Amino acid sequence: MGEPVQPHSVWIRDALEQHEAPLIRYAARMLQGDMHRARDVVQDTFLRLCQADRARVEGHLEAWLFTVCRNRAIDIARKEGRMGALDPEKRSALDSGQESPGELAARRIAHARVLKLLEGLSPDQQRAFRLKFREHKSYREISAEMGTSLGRVSKLITTAMATLRAQMAAPAAQAQAQEVRS
Repeated sequence: MGEPVQPHSVWIRDALEQHEAPLIRYAARMLQGDMHRARDVVQDTFLRLCQADRARVEGHLEAWLFTVCRNRAIDIARKEGRMGALDPEKRSALDSGQESPGELAARRIAHARVLKLLEGLSPDQQRAFRLKFREHKSYREISAEMGTSLGRVSKLITTAMATLRAQMAAPAAQAQAQEVRS
């Protein structure tokens, strides 16, 4: 028989204990270090988790939390961007030929696709990949946190990268077919 299912409140508490700090760091990076807004974003994220259908979230909780957190941080940044005047630094960035809105949208779409493809990796690959690229930890730090060898960490990340590259290079039709099935 399987493990007994935790009560919803325990599941939420465990998710909060495990993911709150990384989510705050992630949101703060997206919001230029504003810890107050980052905490608000994470609070909104966990409120949405409380309202979410547990059965639809449970298999990919971490990915779901980071996606909701990212979307909420983007919403806040957009809202504040519309409400605030264009400061000289932002104006010079726009004039300097930096990324166009179309390029930015394409990058965001690719980012969302990578997040979706991450769900297809093994749990260890997902964890190692996130520790390396989301939390910017060294292989040695990842090895210590995961309780595994440096060689295994290297193999997990290398395999995850190869898998993601292959899937990202797949024709658009194949990617759309995968999205329709999920």
